[in-house]
Amino acid sequence: MMKRLISAGRVPAVLLCASAMLSPAHAAAPAAAVSAAASAPAACKGMIYMTFDTGSQSQAQLIADVLNKRQIKATFFLANEKTTRGDYSLDPSWAPYWKARVAEGHAFGTHTFDHVYWKKDLANGLIQVKPQFGKDGGKLASFTDQQFCEELHRVDTRFQELTGRKLDPFWRAPGGYTSPRTLAAGSACGYQHAGWAPAGYSGDELPSDKYPNAMLLKKALANLRSGDIFIAHMGIWSRKDAWAPANLDALISGLQDKGFCFATLREHPAYARKKGQP
Repeated sequence: MMKRLISAGRVPAVLLCASAMLSPAHAAAPAAAVSAAASAPAACKGMIYMTFDTGSQSQAQLIADVLNKRQIKATFFLANEKTTRGDYSLDPSWAPYWKARVAEGHAFGTHTFDHVYWKKDLANGLIQVKPQFGKDGGKLASFTDQQFCEELHRVDTRFQELTGRKLDPFWRAPGGYTSPRTLAAGSACGYQHAGWAPAGYSGDELPSDKYPNAMLLKKALANLRSGDIFIAHMGIWSRKDAWAPANLDALISGLQDKGFCFATLREHPAYARKKGQP
C-alpha cells in the first residue's frame, strides 16, 4: 500500500494526512542521547531529529547560521533543485556550502537527483515517476528498480564530487510519496527511507495567510515528542512569509528550554548503523 507523507499544495489535508503516512521507524524513541548542544540542558529529557530538504535554497545560509549558533547537527536530504540564485543546488557553485556543512558534522541523504515524484507501480514491474527537474522535468517516465536506484545514487556521486564525502545510507521521497516497490528499490541499493513524525511537519509549504508562522511554531512546540523527526525545507518558492527566519531559531530554543537535545539520523535507532557494519 502506498504511503503518502505529504502533498505539497494540497492544504486542507496536509496537517491531517501526515499521521497516516509514517513508516514504523518514526514511532520509535531513541535509546541513547548524544552530546547536548552547549546552550541545551546538561541532561537531555528527549531527542529531536531536525531534517531539511533542498528547495529554492533561499534559506540555506540562514539555516546553517542558526544551526551553528545553537551548536546542533541536522540531516539534509539533497536533490538538484532550481534555486533563487538561478543555479541548481548540486551545481559546483554550491560546493563551498556543502563542504562547510560536512565540516560541521551534519548528516546527508539522497532526495533523488531530479526530485523525482513516484506516481504509481505499474503492472509490468516498472515504476511510473515524474521528475521535477532535469531533461525530462515535468514528463512521466517509467523506471526499472535499477533505474530508480541509479536516481538515488546520482546524488551520492555528485555529493562526492562536490565534497569528497559519501552520503549517509538513507533517502527521502519527494512529496513523501512511496510504494513497496520504491522502498524495496532503495533498500536494495543501500538507502533506507526516512520520513517524519506527524508533529514533525513544519508546514513551511502551506500558504502563510492561512497558516501563519506563529501558528506553526505554537503547534510544533506543543506537539513534538522525544524521538520525533522534524522536516523543513531550505526555501519554498510559493510561501509568501518564509518559515525559517521567523521560526527556526525560536523552535530550537523553545525545544531546548523544554529539555530536548538534537541529533542527526545517524544516531536515530531506526537508522543508525550497527557496530561492525561498513
